[in-house]
Amino acid sequence: MNWDWEKLSEQKRRNGSSAPDPVRPGEDWTKKISELKGRLSGGPKIVLAVLVLLWLGSGIYIVEPDEAGVVQRFGAYAYSTGPGPHYHLPFPVESVKTPKVSQVRRVEVGFRSTVRDGASQPVRGVPEEALMLTGDENIVNVQFIVQYQIGNPVDYLFKIDRPDETLKSAAEAAMREVIGDSKIDLVLTSGKVKVQADTKTLLQAMLNRYGCGIDVVAVQLQDVHPPKEVVDAFKDVASAREDKIRLVNEADAYANDVLPKARGRAAAILNEATAFKEQAIRRAKGGADRFSALRAEYDKAAAVTRERLYIEGMEALLANPEMDKLILSDEAARQAVPYLPLDAVRHAPRSQDAAVPAAKADPAKTTGGRQ
Repeated sequence: MNWDWEKLSEQKRRNGSSAPDPVRPGEDWTKKISELKGRLSGGPKIVLAVLVLLWLGSGIYIVEPDEAGVVQRFGAYAYSTGPGPHYHLPFPVESVKTPKVSQVRRVEVGFRSTVRDGASQPVRGVPEEALMLTGDENIVNVQFIVQYQIGNPVDYLFKIDRPDETLKSAAEAAMREVIGDSKIDLVLTSGKVKVQADTKTLLQAMLNRYGCGIDVVAVQLQDVHPPKEVVDAFKDVASAREDKIRLVNEADAYANDVLPKARGRAAAILNEATAFKEQAIRRAKGGADRFSALRAEYDKAAAVTRERLYIEGMEALLANPEMDKLILSDEAARQAVPYLPLDAVRHAPRSQDAAVPAAKADPAKTTGGRQ
């Protein structure tokens, strides 16, 4: 089949096709290659334009909400940017750093740890960092961590070199100073909170003098113990101190139990003595007043008063249910042998003992001489 190559080329040219014409048999290959090179001569310009666009687009950057943008121009600080999309002149004119300012970071002093299952676990101690001398010249092993945040990103990036190592060295120096001003008993027992607070204050003051833009969040003691060579002796001392505190507490508890009871018993005895004193005084005063009144009546009418006293005395004796009574007539009393029940008198109440001599003194009246 014979092809009309000229008509086919004309049709492609009218359709705007940029594809090269197929080489017909016997046509000059050199001519076709030169035409193809001419058509491709505009390609490098397009590639260069694309590269320029990509270079200009490399200046677009985004600052996250927990970050701060710090732009450098030829390596020097230029300006800062906040969260959101921004643009800077492409490299090598400008570059940007975005440190995380809200992230709480940590530095370990005296030990090194690893993270397992989301929790940090101590791996090994660092004696050259942990061994410190207390104020009473005792050696103690102190392991602690420092938590911090970036307060000023510009100072953090440009004021000092290797800020994390600087913070670690400053934290170790601050802890050594605080431990050197404390006694080992406080460091091992109740003084840990004070050591942490003092170290944080001193460390923050040191970092402010350095101008490194770091804010200390907390200083936490992880482990404080004596060296291994003397740990048994320290345990014995701690046990003896605990025994002393326990015995003192037991003694205080016993004293708090006994002393109030003794004070209460003494107060009760004093109250009873005071009451008895008042009762005796009032009884004696009442008896004296009664005697004075009777004496006045006796002076007025001696016989009547004597008869009245006799009747009242006999009424009291006969009304007493605990007293045995024996009533005899005058004739029977003259014929009977006087009888005194000594056993009953010995065991009788004091009121009966006082009544018996009165009855013995006048047996006629006791035996019912008056009917």
